[in-house]
Amino acid sequence: MDNFDLPRRLAAEALGTGILVATVVGSGIMAETLTKDVALALLCNTLPTGAILVVLITVLGPISGAHFNPAVTLVFTGKRELPVNEAVLYVVAQIAGGIAGTMAAHLMFGLPLLDFSTKVRTGGPQWFAEAVAAFGLVATILAGIRFQRTAVPWLVGLYITAAYWFTASTSFANPAVAIARSLTNTFSGIRPTDLPGFILAELCGAFAGMLLMNWLLGQSKSRGPVPIAETTR
Repeated sequence: MDNFDLPRRLAAEALGTGILVATVVGSGIMAETLTKDVALALLCNTLPTGAILVVLITVLGPISGAHFNPAVTLVFTGKRELPVNEAVLYVVAQIAGGIAGTMAAHLMFGLPLLDFSTKVRTGGPQWFAEAVAAFGLVATILAGIRFQRTAVPWLVGLYITAAYWFTASTSFANPAVAIARSLTNTFSGIRPTDLPGFILAELCGAFAGMLLMNWLLGQSKSRGPVPIAETTR
């Protein structure tokens, strides 16, 4: 990231979030067009999302860090790895890029540029699911950076692929994506009135994930577990 100036990093964040949202929304529209089976449609929505995350983090990560997510940006700000003024601009770029991604998906399928969703996604289980989704995403990113940095694109892509299915909310885990998805009245949409609960849950989950991983990955004075290879000598 140090090799790229702020305008380029912001452009990468907007571009990455836009392509991510276009993939989520577009694959959802395609799925609805091809099948009436909700489980199959969800699978058709899941696989492209996980795949595009691997691509986007790999190619744009070296430029901006590939956050594409205000919750992730706030975590790195909390860890003092991104200045507050830059974090604010990152979030603006992510939200703007996400909205552009929805518009692009709609254009590709001949729909109105923006169409407020009427899909109900609310209630305690949904909010808790979003907190869990964001918690797991942050834990995956921070542990991945610590132990296997080059694998982070795959780790994130695989985590989101799994979280689509084990969370009741289908793992938005991203305030910018949630906002963008409120502007499409298609398979992946969410009512604008349901956004506050989702966003608050995502931020709480991300913060909890940061706190736990800061402790879990902290240096310990103890030697830790003995490797299996040593116990067999």
